[in-house]
Amino acid sequence: MISFVLLASTSTICKDYAGVAGNIFAFGLFVSPVPTFRRIIRNHSTEHFSGLPYVYALLNCLICLWYGLPFITTDNILVTTVNSVGAVFQLIYITLFIAYAEKPKKLKMLGLLLAVFGLFAIIVVVSLSINEQAMRHIFVGSLTIASLISMFASPLFIINLVIRTKSVEFMPFYLSLSTFLMSASFFAYGLFSDDLFIYIPNGMGTLLGIVQLVLYFYYKGGPIEDSLEPLVVSYA
Repeated sequence: MISFVLLASTSTICKDYAGVAGNIFAFGLFVSPVPTFRRIIRNHSTEHFSGLPYVYALLNCLICLWYGLPFITTDNILVTTVNSVGAVFQLIYITLFIAYAEKPKKLKMLGLLLAVFGLFAIIVVVSLSINEQAMRHIFVGSLTIASLISMFASPLFIINLVIRTKSVEFMPFYLSLSTFLMSASFFAYGLFSDDLFIYIPNGMGTLLGIVQLVLYFYYKGGPIEDSLEPLVVSYA
């Protein structure tokens, strides 16, 4: 009995440490678009940059934030905190993008932003209408997996670009490292909490992070080409 209690206590401690580490490493991802927005503010134009990654990232953060709340799961406060911070960052980026975008882009981004809030409201209402806690957990958890996998799959475009151009110009090292460390941390967090809705997508994110790091070191001496492709398209 004592050994079981000690094992449970150790598992909880490891889970908390992994969650805190994930929150810290996620900050590296959240601030990665800062250089892009410095350029946008300096030039008073969004140029050829895309605002879609920030819209997708906002929706992802809102869904995961909702999953971590007591309405859906218990003892997942670290999931809520990281996604709350992420949602704030994405809202700031979207606001800046709208402020400096041309009118057609402004209208498109505003429409997408309203669509995100509308979809999230529907998810909240539907999930709260499910009386059975287990079914509510499965419903929101399934959406969380789908959302996270779609976000982690987005670097596949960049991986293809790196292989095709033999250049890591569009795959910054620290961004790839932050992706790997954050994914690995929440993969461990999910394992320690025995939550497949967390460890499955973050396990995939960890593997993709490893692939990015391997490619970075393989191609880091490659050519740097001038390009108008937006640096932020595949990073959300």
